[in-house]
Amino acid sequence: MSKKKNIIVLLLAFTGLCLAQTASAQSGNRLFYEKPAELWTEALPVGNGRLGAMIYGDVQHEHIQFNEETLWTGEPHDYAHQGASNYLDEIRQLLSDGKQLDAQTLALEKFMSVPLHQKAYQPFGDLYLNFPDHANYTGYLRELDLENALCNLSYSVEGVKYSRELFVSYPDQVLVLNLTSDQAAALNFHLYLDAVHEQKNVVTEKNGQTLEVQVKDGALNGVAALRLRTNGKVKTADGKLWVSGASNATIYLSAATNYKTYNDVSGDAGKLASDFLQKAQKKSLRSIKEDHINDYKKLFDRFQLNFGDNGRSQKSTDSRIIEFFNDPNDPQLLSLYVQYSRYLMIACSRPGTYPATLQGIWNDNIRPPWESKYTVNINTEMNYWPVELTNLSECHEPLFKMIEEVAQTGKVVAKEHYNCDGWVLHHNTDIWRGAAPINASHHGIWVTGGAWLSTHIWEHYLFTQDKEFLQEKFHLIKDAALFFSQFLYEDPKTGFLISSPSNSPEIGGLVAGPAMDHQIIRALFRIYIEAAEILKVDNEFSSQIEAMIPKIAPNQIGQYGQLQEWLEDKDDPEVKHRHVSHLWAVYPGSEINPEETPELMKAAKQSLEFRGDGGTGWSLAWKINYWARFLDGNRAYKMIHSLLSPAVKPDGSVGGGSYPNLFDSHPPFQIDGNFGGASGIIEMLVQSHLGKINLLPALPDALPEGAISGVCARGGFELSFKWKNGKLEQVELWSKGGNTCRLVYRDKSIEFPTQKGSKYQLNSNLKLVE
Repeated sequence: MSKKKNIIVLLLAFTGLCLAQTASAQSGNRLFYEKPAELWTEALPVGNGRLGAMIYGDVQHEHIQFNEETLWTGEPHDYAHQGASNYLDEIRQLLSDGKQLDAQTLALEKFMSVPLHQKAYQPFGDLYLNFPDHANYTGYLRELDLENALCNLSYSVEGVKYSRELFVSYPDQVLVLNLTSDQAAALNFHLYLDAVHEQKNVVTEKNGQTLEVQVKDGALNGVAALRLRTNGKVKTADGKLWVSGASNATIYLSAATNYKTYNDVSGDAGKLASDFLQKAQKKSLRSIKEDHINDYKKLFDRFQLNFGDNGRSQKSTDSRIIEFFNDPNDPQLLSLYVQYSRYLMIACSRPGTYPATLQGIWNDNIRPPWESKYTVNINTEMNYWPVELTNLSECHEPLFKMIEEVAQTGKVVAKEHYNCDGWVLHHNTDIWRGAAPINASHHGIWVTGGAWLSTHIWEHYLFTQDKEFLQEKFHLIKDAALFFSQFLYEDPKTGFLISSPSNSPEIGGLVAGPAMDHQIIRALFRIYIEAAEILKVDNEFSSQIEAMIPKIAPNQIGQYGQLQEWLEDKDDPEVKHRHVSHLWAVYPGSEINPEETPELMKAAKQSLEFRGDGGTGWSLAWKINYWARFLDGNRAYKMIHSLLSPAVKPDGSVGGGSYPNLFDSHPPFQIDGNFGGASGIIEMLVQSHLGKINLLPALPDALPEGAISGVCARGGFELSFKWKNGKLEQVELWSKGGNTCRLVYRDKSIEFPTQKGSKYQLNSNLKLVE
């Protein structure tokens, strides 16, 4: 054989091996189960950003519970407390005098939102299908295919194989359920729509049903429209559609509400639902499915992660979670978890929709936990931690849409509560964009929600280098900074500029000068200054807030060697609280880091040690990110072990961890931990917050080999690299912005100019390969 042929054979063999490895990795991107779901946290989620559904997969009595993102209680409303600013100085003085309870009492009476609580996200409806004589089934398999965003179910009864396939299309805005049998005329079932709402009405007609719902407490109503296509016979009876003698049946479901914006509920729900359905029915099932898959894969396929597979991927997902608790050696489960978080993000946050709530878009309760709204003292932000990293930048757009809206209501609150210009957001908002402090004064008065959200605008710019986007959203950053330039005041005891009244989220009560506030405000001011320089605007205001930064109360090290959570040195090292908010400057911030502030980094680490390794699901997720920033991959992996272990313990108690469907458990279910856990896993592999790209900065011993592609870094870079035996092997870098790139791996580093749109190959020594 000639030398040339040898080379061709070797190349073909290598290509075949890569394709085989890729196919193997892709086939593991699924959740599967060998029994139906009994509980909601065992059902499988699907969605398109606007419509969401949970599929139980019961053979005889299928239940599909569905949501539409704009069905909430309440109505357009201004939550601001008129005249609240008249009491601001008195509240501040009480806090300064050490009279915390008096300050909280006055604030509860004079300073809180009107009404005191915000509104709740609602379930929409339920689709039920009943299959007679299917009790004795075999070969059951229930699967969520993350590669194609399809939920599949198959089983056999008396030699007939039955299949169900369900997806929710973003291009066509409908839920589609296709049912088949592999023998003619074997498919017999009946179906109907229902809802848990008190005010509801179902209209049945040939080949269809319409569900109308009205929320009990508010102005919103919704309409769901269902249409059925089948090769069998259809009849209507008892408010149900009865199908017989079929081998194929396809159900199309649309839903809509009268919600248009936070201050407009004049929409026509029935027309919207009907229009969605009619448009979809003009297409074939094949076309709808192909468009759905193609649209989804444009996002999902950008990023791949492979930690290897020791064979456990062949076991059902629920059994893997249990086994991981006993033996945390399932590397493929970690890559699955990251890809599942990306799937969930695509399913609940798409351009043109609203951002993910505490539960994404999935909720089956009229009174959901914490109203399933937007908690912005950690949870909403955590939802979006992995979007830029894992190449889903478009999915960030709904959050920016919400920031635009809440900045409008926040201007009213800024003036009424603080007599300040700009805008402010406290620790929660809802679909009506409430911005005033809610629930109770000892935790509801927390002023930096808008500032934190504004950092997401900057992060999006850092990753994408989209200057046009930065220009468009700059006013939000400016007005958030403007508020704090007027809100901060000089502490009479220390002389520092402080944030008061506020709190360190959900611990310690109403205080003056929590460390987290000051960290976020400094970050906001620096972001504004840098953005203004990039856009060549507004030097006067930049100079003003630049002069304020060193006057803001600094991070301090306390008596136990800890990073102080408050202005006073009063941290209790025995407190094991879920929030570790005063470490914000470690993650997602970067003010505290091992290179520029090693002593503060050491103190922050001590604080995290004091808080312990326990916590709610999202708290465990935050700690993964913290330990990655502390460059301790093994400790981060310990947190991953807790997060991916069963939420339901052997004694029946429920704690932080994962439900059988891999939903994160607070408990109860909150989706933030899914997203925060994913970002923490990536943070172990890539960090880019200090002006350089650090590869494998916190690689745990448990992940000695792997490959990642399509991961993004600040500066406008996209990377692919792999490692073996704990050592980097090769790197490919794509420059989206044409910036100078600085790469670091252990004691090796390289800095080189790049051209926009160009790709660069580097070896394990970070040497450029021509």
